[in-house]
Formats: sequence, structure tokens, C-alpha cells
Amino acid sequence: MPDYAIGDVQGCYEPLQRLLELIDFDDKADRLWFVGDLVNRGPDSLAVLRFVSSLPVMPRVTLGNHDLHLLASLFGNRPWKGHDDTLHEVMQARDGEALGHWLRKQSILYYSPELNVVMCHAGICPLWDLPHAIQFAKELEEVLAGDRYRDFLSHLYGNQPDIWSDDLQGMDKLRVITNYYTRMRFCDAKGKLELSYKGTIAQAPANLYPWYEVPHRKEIDVNIVFGHWAALMGKCPHPKIHAIDTGCLWGGQLTALRLQDMQRFAVWNKK
Repeated sequence: MPDYAIGDVQGCYEPLQRLLELIDFDDKADRLWFVGDLVNRGPDSLAVLRFVSSLPVMPRVTLGNHDLHLLASLFGNRPWKGHDDTLHEVMQARDGEALGHWLRKQSILYYSPELNVVMCHAGICPLWDLPHAIQFAKELEEVLAGDRYRDFLSHLYGNQPDIWSDDLQGMDKLRVITNYYTRMRFCDAKGKLELSYKGTIAQAPANLYPWYEVPHRKEIDVNIVFGHWAALMGKCPHPKIHAIDTGCLWGGQLTALRLQDMQRFAVWNKK
């Protein structure tokens, strides 16, 4: 039975249901993969979480920056202010914390040797090969799923450090791993994160590169599936790197990628 990777849902429950109708989804046999940002800014984050967490066939979920924002609001001693957020239903729901505990135990990176596919939200640090990418994701996953999750979520935010080093330890190490996996778009030629620039590739400063075009990026010989970057509209020049955030939240499409043959399916958001 097929596996489908789905782009950033961001609380858009109704388009998700229409997409599943389009692919003739069988919830007893097919498996869904979600590239992250299940929640926030869209209208139905609570419905999305309830649906995904109750799927009969366990989904593959990698966490995005908006998912971590929800977790920090629930558990991280970070008061929720509601600005630009649509998380109030989750925060106030009787099962909100339970859904948060389910969410924090999801993946940062998921790798399937059988399908030759690796999925994460924003991409893979250009300085890492696949074994290191798996190792560093696992370190972060263990903290989120373990007893130290509240402390981590309370110190999650920040842009520093902005480049990987083997010498990093503690919260500095966890924060840069988090930022590569959930916030990255552009890096400089040395792999240093540039998190402040969010414009187009064509207008980017000359010293910046999309993460997948950084010179001397360590090649990873699997199909990489990522979201996060709606401005790409699902287009990436690298034949083994698949962008699937196609801007559903912004009135674009919600995309599913069938992992067995990389065929795409999409529905428009009826805003």
C-alpha cells in the first residue's frame, strides 16, 4: 500500500480532507507522512491534531517550527499571547495537553531505508552527512520526548549559535540543531544559518544560498522530502530533493507526494 508525504497543513483541516479524497486514502492500509507544521495560522489546528494522532496506521510526523511553538506555549513557560497565532482552541481544549504530549514524541527526522527517503521540516544542514543528520535529530528527539522537555522548550528561542560546530554542547547544540531542522532556508557558503532574510531566491544577497545549493554541501544519496518554504511552490532543482510546501495556508495548494513513485497530488485551498 502507498505512502504519501503531505506538505505543511498549518491547521487547514478541510483541504486536508479533500486531498485525502483525491488520493482515495485508505486509513486501514495507506500510511501518511507529515512534513511538519501541522498547526497554527490556519483555522482548525485542533481538528488536524485530533485527526492525525488518531489515524489507525501510525503516521510519520516530523516537527516544524509552528509545532514547536505550540509545545513551547503548552509546556515551556512561554505565555501564549495570541498574536498571529490560531492555537487558542488547542490551548483551551480538554485534550490539548494530551495532544501536546503526543506531538512532542514525534520525529525531527524520519528515514526509511526501504523507500530510500528521509523527511524533515526545513531541510538538512549542509555540513552533515546522513549518519550525522540521523544522530543529531535523535539527540533532539530524545530531549523532547524525555523528562527535560519543559526546560528545553523554555530555552528554545534564539538565533545563536548560527553555525554547526562539533564543539557545541548543551542548549547551544540543541538550539542550532533545532534551527537547522525547523527554520532554515538560506545559509552562507560555510553553512552558517541566515534566519533574518525571508525574501526570494532571486533577490537574495550574493553571499546566501538555498540550503540545498550551498557549495560543497555534503551529498546525501537518498530522496529528501521537506516543507517549510512556501515561496518555492514545490519547486527544487535538485532531482532528489522534494519541496512539498505549496502554500496551502496562503491560498495555494496542499500537496501529497506518493513516495513509491514521487507522483504529486494537490488540492487548492478554497479561501
